Amino acid sequence: MGVYLNPRNDGFAEAIHSEIYVDKTGLIAYTNQYLNTEQKFICVSRPRRFGKSMALRMLAAYYSRGCDSRELFSGMKIESDPAFADYINRFDVIFLNMQHFLIRAKKQDFTEYLEQAVLGDIRKEYGDFFSDQETILAAALEQIYADTGKKFIFLIDEWDCVMRERQEEECLQKQYLDFLRNLLKDQPYVALAYVTGILPVKKYGQHSALNMFWEYSMTDQSIFEEYTGFTEGEVKELCRQYDMDFAETGSWYDGYQFRRFKHVYNPRSVVAAMKSRYFSDYWISTETYEALKVYMEMDFDGLRSDIVRMLGGERISVNTHSFQNDMCTFRTRDDVLTLLIHLGYLGYDAEKKETFIPNREIAGEFENAMSVGGWGEVMRILKASDRLLEDTLRLDAESVAAGLDRAHTEVASILTYNDENTLCCAISLAYYSARKDYRMVREMPAGHGFADVVFLPLPMVQKPALIIELKYGGSADAAIQQIRDRQYPRALEGYAGEILLVGVNYDKDNRNKPHSCVIERFITNE
Repeated sequence: MGVYLNPRNDGFAEAIHSEIYVDKTGLIAYTNQYLNTEQKFICVSRPRRFGKSMALRMLAAYYSRGCDSRELFSGMKIESDPAFADYINRFDVIFLNMQHFLIRAKKQDFTEYLEQAVLGDIRKEYGDFFSDQETILAAALEQIYADTGKKFIFLIDEWDCVMRERQEEECLQKQYLDFLRNLLKDQPYVALAYVTGILPVKKYGQHSALNMFWEYSMTDQSIFEEYTGFTEGEVKELCRQYDMDFAETGSWYDGYQFRRFKHVYNPRSVVAAMKSRYFSDYWISTETYEALKVYMEMDFDGLRSDIVRMLGGERISVNTHSFQNDMCTFRTRDDVLTLLIHLGYLGYDAEKKETFIPNREIAGEFENAMSVGGWGEVMRILKASDRLLEDTLRLDAESVAAGLDRAHTEVASILTYNDENTLCCAISLAYYSARKDYRMVREMPAGHGFADVVFLPLPMVQKPALIIELKYGGSADAAIQQIRDRQYPRALEGYAGEILLVGVNYDKDNRNKPHSCVIERFITNE
């Protein structure tokens, strides 16, 4: 057992003995399938605190010859897999955390320091098979393989830290990529290479050093969807164990979605909420909002408008393919949005190619970033949203209309168009504070059509539901009548109690009073 070669299983043991552990060992069944195949190069990229390092510690505990891990995996999902016994603790594992090397190298050459450290560890086990003067890690491993036939599994954490933390040092980045290519590509001693980071590896300008990797990122996790965060079933079980409300957990931490798993939760935040028995912004509290603010303020046509629309609950079309997979090469607003997807600040629907703000926790981070930037129009709307909800609940239609006048004016000054979508965005933002007690649904299927905006009270919230219908150049009474005619209240399945029907009309030709509003009570016994 060494530091880098065949580490102990202590890291995984700590995870499974923690107060909350969710069994993700099914991932091992996939890596077993790819051992010694053309698919053996795997890059799984995810946002920070999404379980990347834990997955590597699990794989190290399973494969490493440096420990006996059978007891740790007893009762786990992978134990029932037919290949479980074939590979457990059967491989030489080289486990590297690149961020540790980057920090420790200081003024010394980064890759040179890395090779010296790892070679020193390997020399203890295989020093008889390569020269004492050997300084190149790949050359030593080649000689070990030639003499013994031994293959290695490479587990690399924070693979992209050089690109993230040394963004302007192109020479260092290229040197690092060349090192990884020489170490891994076309090398017979590689049985499996599983690397993790925040960014995918596909493109860095014209350099394609690591094009042998199969990528699984936040734009397409493919077979690893189930192991990216917590699934809906896993969160339901945790909520049952800790007596926490599942619907409110979803409003805070759900929202990441993939092709098969439509509800993926932020694991770090869910664990923190369960342990503390309190909902809060646990994930974003581990990093300053200044990181998000930098990207929000990039001057690309349409980016500012897109962010406002997403904060209002809309989804935005995005092309993720032009992104160069670094943190300094931005040519379009699509590149910025794609980076925010990889960082976890935005969710992504691969089927519709749309991006969106996934949940309440992340919306709060956008709000924090806006509060210290040039987003005065939006902040004025958000700060007034408490009063607007109060006016609505009091059925004060005149005050609601006046509040919407102000919100619509502010939003129209940011967006590049002024139509029904602008009005809908303005109303969603104007009721922003309602999301503390409600789940907002835009374009909710209802009765014989789609209700424009619906607010459903969270469990234990003693407030009426809201159905808001918008008219553009019609009348507020007509909006209310449409709610009734199309039987929108029937869509609130499982909800029993008071519903407020809110009809809103915008008349652009009426400069003195462009918005009108009618509010009515409706009682359902369903």
